[in-house]
Formats: sequence, structure tokens, C-alpha cells
Amino acid sequence: MYTEEDIRRLTWQCRRGMLELDVLLGPFVETTFRSLNEADQRCFVRLLDCEDQDLFTWLMQRGESEDADIQRMVRMILERVQPS
Repeated sequence: MYTEEDIRRLTWQCRRGMLELDVLLGPFVETTFRSLNEADQRCFVRLLDCEDQDLFTWLMQRGESEDADIQRMVRMILERVQPS
């Protein structure tokens, strides 16, 4: 389980220096991360370890991650900001 201190660190990690990433990742960790199950929380943390250019490509829907779990997390983030 992630503590509030861990979540503050994750919030800081979401500041990537690319506005497009900051706008998607920061609010997701602030509003949704706590409600994720433990496996999804770990997946989000793994997502943050990815390179910015990969994150940009996936979150702008210009490509997909080869890792199915990471791609599922990308879809979760996008659905949060673009509900259907």
C-alpha cells in the first residue's frame, strides 16, 4: 500500500516538463491513484519509469506500448480525461 508520502513523491514524478504529460499524469495521481487496486498502482508506478517520449507517444495515441499492462494503464488515464 502506498502512503501519502509515497503519493506526494509520485505527484512530483508526474511533473515531466512536457505540458501534455503533466496535464494527464498529475491529475490522475491526485484524483484516481488512491482508488486503484494494488496491481494497478504498481503498474502506474512502472509507467512513470518509462521514457517521456514513449509516454508522449502512448498518451497522444500515436502508438501503443508493447507491454499490455502499461497500455491498459494508458487507456485508464485517457478514459479519465476523455470519458466516452
